[in-house]
Amino acid sequence: MIDIKVQNGLPEVEPSEIAKHLKDVKIIDVRRPEEYNGEGHIPGAELATLGPDFMKYVGTAPKDQLTIFVCKVGGRSAHATVMAQDMGFTAVANLKGGMDLWNQLKLPVVK
Repeated sequence: MIDIKVQNGLPEVEPSEIAKHLKDVKIIDVRRPEEYNGEGHIPGAELATLGPDFMKYVGTAPKDQLTIFVCKVGGRSAHATVMAQDMGFTAVANLKGGMDLWNQLKLPVVK
């Protein structure tokens, strides 16, 4: 079971919690392609940059699948989390601290 905490109405999850459950969650990276490819990304993460790519994803993804949104520091992914909730997604969370915190913790990255 993944420990998701709600802070100011926003569901968030710690990077170390996701690292233990990579196979159990869908990870959507909302950064730009050059960030995703250049700075690296979480193993198994899919790129759906905010804008048309993100809208395509939320238009086709199962609304009850546990999905974690990630960006560089957590701002864009927080926005993505709220947007997904507004569109009826019931199991979404923001990755606390984004890729900056993920990398500080030296968790696995694909480059």
